[in-house]
Amino acid sequence: MSGSPKVSREEYANQMKAEMEAYLASVVDAVNEAPEGAWIAGSEEQVRDLSAEFRRRVFEKAVQMRVNAAEAAFPPSAQPGDMQAPGE
Repeated sequence: MSGSPKVSREEYANQMKAEMEAYLASVVDAVNEAPEGAWIAGSEEQVRDLSAEFRRRVFEKAVQMRVNAAEAAFPPSAQPGDMQAPGE
């Protein structure tokens, strides 16, 4: 057996595309809104925070997709009360 199902790279990328585009837009907005002559100092902390939050969401999404794939491949077993008695 090869272990639990893997997540499709393409599906993951498709699901993260909108978040990635929003993250990139936020980064460039932070740099563009920084004061003249202080582009780095005026945006570095905001971009660091945006990056940390995006990194968290990227990882959480990948793990959740792996969990979902595993659950779909191995649905819960029937409970004892769910089974029919012989002859039913």
